[in-house]
Amino acid sequence: MKNYCFGIDVGGTTVKMGLFKTDGQLLDKWEIPTRTEDGGKAILPDIAAYALAKLVEKNIAREEVAGIGIGVPGPISADGIVPHTANLGWGYKEVTKELSELTGIICRGGNDANVAALGEMWKGAAAGHRSGVMVTLGTGVGGGIIIDGRIIVGAGGAGGEIGHIHVDDNIPGLCGCGNQGCLEQVASANGVVRLAKWIRETDKQETVLDLDTMTAKDIWDAVKDGDAFACKVAERFGAYLGLALANIASTVDPEVFVIGGGMSKAGPVVLDYIKKYYIKYTFRTCRDAEFVLATLGNDAGIYGSAKLVIEE
Repeated sequence: MKNYCFGIDVGGTTVKMGLFKTDGQLLDKWEIPTRTEDGGKAILPDIAAYALAKLVEKNIAREEVAGIGIGVPGPISADGIVPHTANLGWGYKEVTKELSELTGIICRGGNDANVAALGEMWKGAAAGHRSGVMVTLGTGVGGGIIIDGRIIVGAGGAGGEIGHIHVDDNIPGLCGCGNQGCLEQVASANGVVRLAKWIRETDKQETVLDLDTMTAKDIWDAVKDGDAFACKVAERFGAYLGLALANIASTVDPEVFVIGGGMSKAGPVVLDYIKKYYIKYTFRTCRDAEFVLATLGNDAGIYGSAKLVIEE
């Protein structure tokens, strides 16, 4: 009887690992360093060694493990192949095949943002729904699209890369992807700061914000305090993200949007600005989609990765 599984979330600094029961109960979680030197060649062997050691510690036979799910930063194909992941040092890598060979356990993989979305749909803020979109507002803008309980991966593994939806020709500078006008440039934590500085070029009204040192948290704190300039920044942020999500809704018609990442810690005020413009721009049939804040935090990735290997 296969009652157990692992969920692995590979980050640039640490690898988060979780041992689960197949009913979703988290039995244990821990972190190990992500050793990216030498082209990241130690990452998968380290994961395998720690997973197998945990089975010994818990007196669980390999035959009782349904599989290992792994989330990685960047595109990964449906058959577990990563073409290139810069912050891990990997070039072309057959991730799931290699990890399966190292452990003797079936392995399935997904993009980290996609598996985080799957985690929130399974045991988090969107539990009980079958179709949803997760938006992660952190250093960048990540996304994951789940339809009928399945991740939308795409032909090249880039499904859900919503941070690179084009929203405005006039946004100054280039996105990290090399294009100009991406959502990530104005809706990530760094992007909101850039957005405030851009608006400041033409709007000189008084503000409590220090334009040289402000963070996304400072901006949202000022919004809550009623600072007029900060509220203008929040309006523009909401317009960009609301428009992008309206376009996604017209394509996949989700039941729920889950907003996560560091900026979601500002609370419901973030949802208010997004929903205002989402309702303005979206197709009428999609207006009833729910908006919720993510609840699993840093554990979303291990939950979603575990779900990859649990059959319906």
